[in-house]
Amino acid sequence: MRDSFPALATTVTGTGPGVLLAHGATGSIEDNFAPVLPALAAAHTVVAPDYPGSGGTPLAAAPLDLDELTDAVVDSAVRRGVGRFAVLGFSLGTLVAVRAAVRHPERVTALVLTAGFARPDDHLLGLLPGWRAEAPPALHPHIDLIPSLDTTGDLAEVAAPTLVVATTADSMVLPAGSRALAAGIRGARYTEIDSDHVVMVERSEEWLKPVLDFLHLLSLSEGKDGEGE
Repeated sequence: MRDSFPALATTVTGTGPGVLLAHGATGSIEDNFAPVLPALAAAHTVVAPDYPGSGGTPLAAAPLDLDELTDAVVDSAVRRGVGRFAVLGFSLGTLVAVRAAVRHPERVTALVLTAGFARPDDHLLGLLPGWRAEAPPALHPHIDLIPSLDTTGDLAEVAAPTLVVATTADSMVLPAGSRALAAGIRGARYTEIDSDHVVMVERSEEWLKPVLDFLHLLSLSEGKDGEGE
């Protein structure tokens, strides 16, 4: 990574197989995952990094790049002794998760992709000017990254077991984005929740049920292989 890209402020909680969180644009771990963190950490080592400009992470000195952001998120776990992990990506974080599975297949044991997309559609692109006008300047780089994103070519390369969670009442990322992810990733499981965008906050228990079930089945099949190195 460039010297101008900051190390990500990261918290680690819980014990057990590794779980790495990738939050959404202009969000943070606190904003996106706080209500579900205790349940995730009950049986997993949860690594929770904030992107540049979010939480305690300083701004990057240059525009964000998906590969660089992905590598920084992965590095946040590896540097803390968690060498293999499921990546739980939300919104922008689903692209980070998919790219992590392709760039670091030896580390990524599974993906959970919530309210995601492989590339922004016209609906999401149309929201960006108003979203940017309302966001703090420190978070503008998150929004500015979105138009360049496209992981459609990565989907067929994902070998990790994958669960896709669509948010069917989503006013920001339409559920068609999740359906495209599920269709593009070989063997992906797919479920829907009647929720707006930040389902982990709005429908915490409904989100936790399929996600914890999926992670539990994964841990049974992996044994202890999914624990941090």
